[in-house]
Amino acid sequence: MTKIFFTIKILSIIGVILAVYLLVEQFTQSSFRPCTINATINCDAIISGPVAKTLGIPTPLYGLIGYIVIFIAVTFRKKKLLLSMAAFGLVFCLWIAYQELVILRVICPVCIACQVIMISVFSLAAWVWKKDKVS
Repeated sequence: MTKIFFTIKILSIIGVILAVYLLVEQFTQSSFRPCTINATINCDAIISGPVAKTLGIPTPLYGLIGYIVIFIAVTFRKKKLLLSMAAFGLVFCLWIAYQELVILRVICPVCIACQVIMISVFSLAAWVWKKDKVS
């Protein structure tokens, strides 16, 4: 179990870094945008487009808070909190992916990375939860 918890910690730290990147880009609108490759592959939909805010709050802030809570949950081995936050994060990421891919028809590489991380965190959290219930 220790390796699983360590892996979730690393994934949540990477998630924090990615969320901070998107948040900083959203507020600074810097001219150097490594995430913006062309009209289809870019992070602008999340940074300044219609998905930039969710319920009036910057969308990347949800990710940042979520990954921090996941890190705290895994650090203190709060398995129920870990699974709950991972489930919320998964649903939120899937909603963002739907918005990006189906409605806006763009691919945000940073968002895709966050979504892969959240799917991984959720899978590991569910495995930990299941192992805990079987034991």
